[in-house]
Amino acid sequence: MSIPTRLRASLACIALAAFAAPATAAVKDQSAAGFTLENEAVVAVDAATAWDALVDDIDRWWPKDHTWWGAESKLSIDARAGGCFCEIDGIRQAQHLQVVFTDPGKLLRMTGGLGPLQGMGLHGVLEFRLEPVQGPDGDERRDMTRIVMHYRAGGYAPDHIGAFAAVVDGVQATQLKGLVDHIGSMRGPGAR
Repeated sequence: MSIPTRLRASLACIALAAFAAPATAAVKDQSAAGFTLENEAVVAVDAATAWDALVDDIDRWWPKDHTWWGAESKLSIDARAGGCFCEIDGIRQAQHLQVVFTDPGKLLRMTGGLGPLQGMGLHGVLEFRLEPVQGPDGDERRDMTRIVMHYRAGGYAPDHIGAFAAVVDGVQATQLKGLVDHIGSMRGPGAR
């Protein structure tokens, strides 16, 4: 199987998985050189709790069908400049992204290509932005947090990179849903 054929097969699998999840995302822009995506959700916890779930519990909420080695692997984020969003399964290891900026409870920024984009030589910036929700009176509701998952990817590829935007957008909607569902489960029976 040639690399382009293998890549197309991987993207087809991603597309099928993406359409199985409800879309809560938007393609902000796209061109032959890249794309920008944004997913957004509101959770009923403060920003510090949302941050802890995002960083400390990634192995619990990131969908295992969007990892290199599935259930056997362990995901982690070392939330410091130069840290790694890594996946490890024994001697098999992958750096998905590198942490370049942290402001705990507010912003996590990582760079790199996710999934098949990595093998295509594309580069991206993934941000998780956390902010208090505005109440109807304009006051901040510190018990509610808006999570914005923002991803911009680009670079050289022989194919039109913007054509991948909708597929990656659906995958990221699934990933954000995993975080939101995990945070929701923390509030139920047996919550930590």
